[in-house]
Amino acid sequence: MSRTSAAVPRAARTIGALALLQLAMPANLALTSLALLLGGRDPQPSPEGERLTILISGGKMTKALTLARAFHRAGHRVVLVEQEKYRWTGHRFSRCVDVFRTVPRPQDPGYAEALLDVVRQESVDVYVPVCSPVASYHDAAAAPLLEAHCRVIHADAETIKTLDDKEALAALAAGLGLSVPDAHRMTSPEQVAAFDFASADPPYVLKSIAYDPVNRLDLTPLPRPTPEATAAFARSKPITAETPWVMQHLVEGVEYCTHSTVVEGRIQVWACCPSSAFQVNYAMVDKPEILAWVRGLVEPLGLTGQISFDVMQTPDGRVLPIECNPRTHSAITMFYDHPDLAEAYLGRREEPVVPTVASRPTYWAYHEAWRLLRAPGSWRERWRTVREGVDAVFDPRDPLPFLMLHHLQIPALLLQNLVAGRDWVKIDFNIGKLVEPAGD
Repeated sequence: MSRTSAAVPRAARTIGALALLQLAMPANLALTSLALLLGGRDPQPSPEGERLTILISGGKMTKALTLARAFHRAGHRVVLVEQEKYRWTGHRFSRCVDVFRTVPRPQDPGYAEALLDVVRQESVDVYVPVCSPVASYHDAAAAPLLEAHCRVIHADAETIKTLDDKEALAALAAGLGLSVPDAHRMTSPEQVAAFDFASADPPYVLKSIAYDPVNRLDLTPLPRPTPEATAAFARSKPITAETPWVMQHLVEGVEYCTHSTVVEGRIQVWACCPSSAFQVNYAMVDKPEILAWVRGLVEPLGLTGQISFDVMQTPDGRVLPIECNPRTHSAITMFYDHPDLAEAYLGRREEPVVPTVASRPTYWAYHEAWRLLRAPGSWRERWRTVREGVDAVFDPRDPLPFLMLHHLQIPALLLQNLVAGRDWVKIDFNIGKLVEPAGD
């Protein structure tokens, strides 16, 4: 297909998405207006304790909004930052955000200095990075510069690199006596084709070690029916010595995602949910064996930071880590009503806080609406999700982020892509971005 012919459906899809958002705007505007009139005032910050200035990055993401609300309602001043591309994040309009600032992309050589400027100018006491996959390492690299001026709740750069590397994580966990799946580093398609599947324990899956927003969803089992098909599949992936992949045993069982906020090896915040490839629904489950596995890793290492795991639990009960994401997980949205979330980030608790008994599963309304449009027959499931859950963004006491996310933030990104002629795969209202090939 020629570049010109490919651009036509791409533009049409973008314009179609903009039109759908425009159609939804009157209802959203009415809901927001009603909330502003009847939703009540935002709770006054608690006067107890020291009022700190908290810097939160990743301002486009719902998890950053969740933390901003928690710190604000605990009586702290919140400074929210995001890179220039996402300057129209709807979360900057939250009642719980005192200051919004933009910084360069994490890969920019001036990123750490820009963060330091914000820390100094706003007299920041604590920096809580809400990282994109790309930003995790760069926030860790910036930490030594920032720590002379504020506390940073993030692991060091070498630890981030290890946890982000699926093969290195497996080796680290195995060295601590923890169960892990079989994993092999691959630096070329030929290495995959030559792998001795007969003497191993297939099936396996190929996963990019570096974050890849598109290929991460491909869980094609290996080997393929023929050696030629296996080699062809491997060649379809950008596997090189500079961008290695891991071939990991495809474990049978139930997948869970977890979030841990850890201070010097002690878990302060804990969440565990059933998982899926494109996760936009979160409901807490009690899995003490998964918590024990995570403790078995973070406690001996004395880790500090926000550390999320995707794990499989096999039918015989074993816990096997699929990957680690050393950053905030969107499961933190389940703490939307927890009065002690901010304190848990700042303090030292003997036992972690977990979602309250009264908390409901979180969802994103526009994701549910899109699912309904694509599969009208799923209306009972969609209605059950809405009836039993709570929207992760909408809060009647703080309604503007819900309006501005859907009718400023996402439309602005769609218009940028339309003008630039860039492709996109899907809209992620949770992360507040367009999922793009080779994106962040």
